Amino acid sequence: MKTFSFEKLEVWQLSRKLVLEIYKTTSFLPKEELYALTSQLRRAAISVSSNIAEGSSRKSPKDQARFSEIAYSSLIEVLNQLIIANDLLYIQEEELNDYRLKIDALLHKINALYNSQLKRSK
Repeated sequence: MKTFSFEKLEVWQLSRKLVLEIYKTTSFLPKEELYALTSQLRRAAISVSSNIAEGSSRKSPKDQARFSEIAYSSLIEVLNQLIIANDLLYIQEEELNDYRLKIDALLHKINALYNSQLKRSK
């Protein structure tokens, strides 16, 4: 079976793991959040890995960089929503801090990918 280029990217692999963790965390949120915070968090997390994957299929490095930029923004959205989940006492401070570390590392990798793509576009 063919392995696509995005599947080899560490940044995509880490973003995929984040999706799984977000799904586990959101499974414990109150049921009244199903169509609000739960849905938003899951969609934003999925958006990170999806945009990395989609960007890898683009021909121009500039176009690839645009999708990395969107993935970065989606990851910031995930962090914001986790902060809100903590404010609402749905997740503990310790869990938020654990996510912060993972998100920070992933943001740096997405940023490095973005810079690499921009450099190739010149």
